[in-house]
Amino acid sequence: MDTRDRMSRGGNTTARRLCAIATACWWIVAPAPTAAQPATPVRLRIEVPSTADHTPQPSYLYLPADFSASSAPMPLAVKLHTWSFDLEQRDTTVESEANARGWLLLAPNFRGRNDNPAACGSKLAQQDILDAVAWVRAHYPVDGHRIYLLGRSGGGFLTMMMAARHPATWAAASAWVGISDMRAWYNEHAGDDYGRMMRACYGGSPGDNENLTAVYGERSPLTYLESASPVPLDLAAGRSDSVVAFTHSLRAFQALAPGVVSDAEIAALARSGPGLGAPAPADTASDVLFGRRIFLRRTAGASRVTIFEGGHEWLASAAMAWLS
Repeated sequence: MDTRDRMSRGGNTTARRLCAIATACWWIVAPAPTAAQPATPVRLRIEVPSTADHTPQPSYLYLPADFSASSAPMPLAVKLHTWSFDLEQRDTTVESEANARGWLLLAPNFRGRNDNPAACGSKLAQQDILDAVAWVRAHYPVDGHRIYLLGRSGGGFLTMMMAARHPATWAAASAWVGISDMRAWYNEHAGDDYGRMMRACYGGSPGDNENLTAVYGERSPLTYLESASPVPLDLAAGRSDSVVAFTHSLRAFQALAPGVVSDAEIAALARSGPGLGAPAPADTASDVLFGRRIFLRRTAGASRVTIFEGGHEWLASAAMAWLS
């Protein structure tokens, strides 16, 4: 990255010199906050050399509006983009909440949209996320005990994968409407654009040959989720989701915490109707952060799963609240 990065946003501005380390500084021109205009985070584009293939990989880093080089170590949230997008995807709720909490926010690219073999939860994509986190930790005051991970849809898929494959990195994670089983998801979407993208990623469909069946399994969080138990992992899905069935989140929770959710309960929720025949008190409790009807909520250790009234969506404020 160019060590002098100038941003101009127009109107009243204030220049600030941000020194991450003694030899690397960035000049930022940020809006001067007014009573009518709350301070906004500073958005920096960074490039991090991949330790896997030595290519430069981009990310966006958001600094709290009151950031100072002398700030005490602060939490770092890592937001993962969805299946068909890349790092240019924005979520202003997550950005605003990170800013209000005084957190750093990292949005890595991890090889972009999932229609090429280097993406789709590959080892390269996983390493890109780890490399970006390591770069931020080397250049900014990060509290290493409070590094968080969150994402929805394709981002929820990779949130589950990273929590399972690299649990020591994360203090907590929140995965919404995520894909846990690539073979099952392919069968749900073989005839549409998601199916085409998976074939482009993996080189064919999971039934083409044994090797491809294994590849789909290797890229599925479900294969590894039993290793995610050290991470307080929040799984959430809308019961009416037609893109990623809510069963992906429940199957993921079964792998994480066997015996807490039964196959019969999953089948009951899959049928049209009121939901569980004999819900536990937590299954019908209200949650002001969700503001939606809850059909099932279970906890196991520090982790939780919630099936709520909704579709292919997330409630970003609830995701951030779980991390905090």
